[in-house]
Amino acid sequence: MNAMTDDRAAIVALSEGRNGDPFAWLGPHVAEGGRVVRAFLPGARAVSALAADGSELGALRALDPPGFFAGRVAAEGAYRLRISWPDAEQETEDPYAFPPLLGELDLHLIAEGRHREIGRVLGAHAIEMAGVRGVRFAVWAPNARRVSVVGDFNGWDGRRHPMRRRVEAGIWEIFIPRIGPGSRYKYELLGADGTLLPLKADPCAGEAERPPATASIVPQPLEPPAARGDGPAHGPEAPLSIYEVHATSWMRHADGSPLAWDELADRLLPYVAGLGFTHIELLPVTEHPFEGSWGYQPVGLFAPTSRLGPPEAFRRFVSRAHAAGLGVIVDWVPAHFPTDAHGLGRFDGTALYEHQDPREGFHRDWSTLIYNFGRNEVRGYLIASALHWLRDFGCDGLRVDAVASMLYRDYSREPGEWIPNVHGGRENIEAVGFVRELNEAVAEHAPWAMVIAEESTAWPKVSAPVPEGGLGFDYKWNMGWMHDTLHYVSRDPIYRTHHHGEITFGMVYAFSERFVLPLSHDEVVHGKGSLLGKMPGDRWQRFANLRAYLGFMWGHPGKKLLFMGGEIAQEREWNHDTQIDWPLLDDPMHAGMQRLVRDLNHVMRAAPALHRRDTRPDGFAWTIGDDSRNSVFAFLRLAAPEDPPALVVSNFTPTPHHGYRVGVPRGGRWVERVNTDAGAYGGSGVGNGGGRTAQAVPAHGHAQSLLLDLPPLATVILLPEGA
Repeated sequence: MNAMTDDRAAIVALSEGRNGDPFAWLGPHVAEGGRVVRAFLPGARAVSALAADGSELGALRALDPPGFFAGRVAAEGAYRLRISWPDAEQETEDPYAFPPLLGELDLHLIAEGRHREIGRVLGAHAIEMAGVRGVRFAVWAPNARRVSVVGDFNGWDGRRHPMRRRVEAGIWEIFIPRIGPGSRYKYELLGADGTLLPLKADPCAGEAERPPATASIVPQPLEPPAARGDGPAHGPEAPLSIYEVHATSWMRHADGSPLAWDELADRLLPYVAGLGFTHIELLPVTEHPFEGSWGYQPVGLFAPTSRLGPPEAFRRFVSRAHAAGLGVIVDWVPAHFPTDAHGLGRFDGTALYEHQDPREGFHRDWSTLIYNFGRNEVRGYLIASALHWLRDFGCDGLRVDAVASMLYRDYSREPGEWIPNVHGGRENIEAVGFVRELNEAVAEHAPWAMVIAEESTAWPKVSAPVPEGGLGFDYKWNMGWMHDTLHYVSRDPIYRTHHHGEITFGMVYAFSERFVLPLSHDEVVHGKGSLLGKMPGDRWQRFANLRAYLGFMWGHPGKKLLFMGGEIAQEREWNHDTQIDWPLLDDPMHAGMQRLVRDLNHVMRAAPALHRRDTRPDGFAWTIGDDSRNSVFAFLRLAAPEDPPALVVSNFTPTPHHGYRVGVPRGGRWVERVNTDAGAYGGSGVGNGGGRTAQAVPAHGHAQSLLLDLPPLATVILLPEGA
């Protein structure tokens, strides 16, 4: 038996879980006198090898150390093992009889960071090999001494299924026969220094256990969508109105549990479509351990959260959204990840996904770790994740979180707490390169999709094409507009005359980027109160202020985004542990706000002037921008010459202005398409009787003008008759 036991040290290392090259010893091997099969099966009583017809090829002798079996097997070709356990007998193919699993091209592309389908290569996948069904596991851990798959199928014993190392790419792989979708698993790793690490979830897992449990789950094979890009158009000339949703707190069951994906499809989708929005944006749905992070601290970027159902249910949700005429945008977080022991932090015992130096690798604001964008494999992992949501689930866009934190090395850091780039500057050159590569990859592999940046600084050309020196995003959130205008409408109207520029200043830079105007979740949490709660005055004035503000926003250049609850004038700030206060809709004022949002969306979508040139300076013209005494603003929205213009007039005082003259570029009758003071919305009903006819009285550079009655704390939108 010397040929079977000629390296005592290797065998002992296998039995102790220290051998990083198990395929060199386990499985079939040519030895003097024939073929030898070795197996390490701790706890087994007896093992024999069987042919395909069930006939015995040879018994494997129990050797020292216990659990190690070896024996000569008579025939060549496939075999399986019959294993006698203390309480059961098992027949299975030998995992160590299968050849290397991943092709050289896959390994090469992963190492270079150019593999765009990592989720189909790494992770756990139910496949068939040589006529045998099982699961292929593969994980990147280049500095580990040994990596094993552990799960229910092997008693979570890391000695049972140590993996083959593909040295050229630092990837470990194994095919385990006769297990399938639904199997729970993790990886057990010996770090570079030989330390046994905490069990790790799979970075590329397609499914995960419901928190607080942390195991990965072998997913059902996910067929790609029948059609991609079948959501609504989203180009700069298309209407884009986004309803931002935290899926687990939009609506809940009576027992407080969230609706599952199929239930959300039944209720959320018709609700959003009925309000006239074009897209839903979901706060991150990637799996995350801490509910209070709202998904912004994910542990794996390939698995939809199990809180709402399996991955195939999420894909049904996306398909049903498309059938309802809605696009689906998902928040995606490539800036940082949490420090949970089962996550990516020091994955193989080294700073693998993150930076070693905390001055580069640790976010103090969020106590999270920062991805190392200079590492090929990390960039490739992130970009493949982005494409996974677009191609495999059919989503229509990504909203990339915390871009500013990625672009600056000194983000939220004091002097001496950050490391300059190679040129001595504060820009994160590697992150800039990653963002550009990401957007170019989306343009190439998912051309139907949009990518939106949450970027809060004055970084230039965020939404300009990469060949023009830009970052390549389709849109950027206009945080400056949001902050300025919210400050303005939060003031008592008596003081607004002194802060007129907070409304007008946004037009100075309105077309420097392609902007989305965001009234997002960030503005209704952490003590900021609800949108309605920010408004000054008595109850009637607070509702009127918010209606006027939403009317101004929908008339203003830029795509629109409103967080859930804003459409019904939620009175308390958002709480992720409970649902929106739906009973408020029994109150006419709240129901009126909802009706207004619906009408604003429908008018914005129907009138080309209100969306077609959202991102172009020739789509906007001030009519009145200097009437600070009356806190009145009036502007024109313009589309192509053949399309009728729209006139938007806002009065941000509680005093109605009768006989207020506003110049217009066309004669004839102008119809009042929206009046936020209408009785149907809960207003006082002051208005213009449905419209006014232009008079041949020059005003504001036009040969004709309208004599309007401006309602108190209201916005009116007028279009030429027939528009």
